[in-house]
Amino acid sequence: MMHTQPSTVRAAFRSDDLLGFATQLLNGAGLDAHKSSVVARTLVEGDLLGHDTHGLALLAGYLKELESGGMQSQGSYRIMRDKPATQMWDGMRLPGPWLIDQGLDVLIPRARELGVASLAIRRSHHIACLAVYLMRAAKAGMLMVLASSDPASASVAPYGGTQAVMTPNPIAMGFPTSRGDVLIDISASITTNGMSNRKAAAGEKFAENWLMDAQGNPTNDPNVFAQQPPGTILPVGGLSYGHKGFGLGLMVEALTGGLAGWGRADPKEGWGATVHITLYDPDAFGGQSDFLRQMDHLVGSCINNVPRIAGSKVRLPGQAGLALRAQQLEQGVRLHPAILPALAPFATRLSLDLPVAL
Repeated sequence: MMHTQPSTVRAAFRSDDLLGFATQLLNGAGLDAHKSSVVARTLVEGDLLGHDTHGLALLAGYLKELESGGMQSQGSYRIMRDKPATQMWDGMRLPGPWLIDQGLDVLIPRARELGVASLAIRRSHHIACLAVYLMRAAKAGMLMVLASSDPASASVAPYGGTQAVMTPNPIAMGFPTSRGDVLIDISASITTNGMSNRKAAAGEKFAENWLMDAQGNPTNDPNVFAQQPPGTILPVGGLSYGHKGFGLGLMVEALTGGLAGWGRADPKEGWGATVHITLYDPDAFGGQSDFLRQMDHLVGSCINNVPRIAGSKVRLPGQAGLALRAQQLEQGVRLHPAILPALAPFATRLSLDLPVAL
């Protein structure tokens, strides 16, 4: 008999138990063993880092997509163009985490040889938490840039407009330092679709006016997305300086849909992503040691900065997530209480028990 946790409790689970459970669910939905393992690991890593809207919270949606055929379970990507430092793939609607994993397998050795290596992927499915992939690149000593857009979806209006044109359009950069990896994972919008959906489902509102209704009025109520015409998420900078987020969103669209040659100008195929990845090997430029010397100096100047609030300190992007990851690997992953109830029906169909809390 399966039991779920009360909705207000964040129970802790062994990461290996969550990994095994997620892998079994994906495999039961028709995904082969390797793809299931990669996707499950990526989602669990998202929760380990504290990105709990982009970890196992995505799994129920992924399983539904596998069942409906929106996410393909078999086959591989197609290489559309191949040059020494670049490739362009058709992702064939396969799982995004698996495609990114395969992409890094290709890009890391090419960047070592050539200094820089880039990949654009059209027709990928959703790629989950971008910060997860940065860890692998940083461990390899690389600087990584990763961007993603979903051409089938729109929830962010251009600055000065009221109708959605773009998605939150995340862009991420990661690089190593002697003080730990820096993982920058941001969006061109103030918040994300995932957080907006979670707030709406829970009957909650945002603490600030991060959204806008169709008449251009700022609001903190995610129910504006259910209105007709629907509301939108404000770009970074909000109503005052949203031109900055708008510009960042356009940059992501150029890197993804523009370079992949597939995006908003094409027929919608459902939830997915167009992706851009570039890896830089510091040894091809000023050298790894001087890269670390420069970034260590900068990092030191930041974290030793006089704090604005007494008793606090400057925190580098990714620092809290990596510390939380280490803690949760030891003490258990504290799952958002909505996750296991959403997965219970899939587990029941496969006669699987839900993971047991610590």
